[in-house]
Amino acid sequence: MTDTTTSAASTASPTGTVVVWPTLVYRDAPAAIDFLERAFGFETVARHTDGDIVVHAELAWPAGGAVMLGAARENMALDCQPPGVGSIYIVVPDPDAVFARAKAAGATITRELRDEEGYESRGFVCRDPEGVYWSFGTYGGEVR
Repeated sequence: MTDTTTSAASTASPTGTVVVWPTLVYRDAPAAIDFLERAFGFETVARHTDGDIVVHAELAWPAGGAVMLGAARENMALDCQPPGVGSIYIVVPDPDAVFARAKAAGATITRELRDEEGYESRGFVCRDPEGVYWSFGTYGGEVR
């Protein structure tokens, strides 16, 4: 296995501990990585390959947090999710900018940019080329 790592944003939370790592499986992991970097601004911090196959990659969100992903393979565990499945929400201060970037990169917009009544958020929803849903908005949840 080839191990390639590049320096980028830290994946640690403000407390120093990563609490949640959404994981995704893609048919074409290199294309997915390229798309997530171009469309949303993720930064690849680790990429482990076996030949041309991405067996594990870590993409950091610049403001904190990260996702892990890899390519669908014949020898994957039976309890892994199928490729193109998932839904991730990311809190952003400027959803208009992320919307423009995602649209320019070819994301399929499934809910246009809008203000949400009731919980004071502005955001949108899109899908990446393999079908994973990505939601971006200003609502940060109920913080403990």
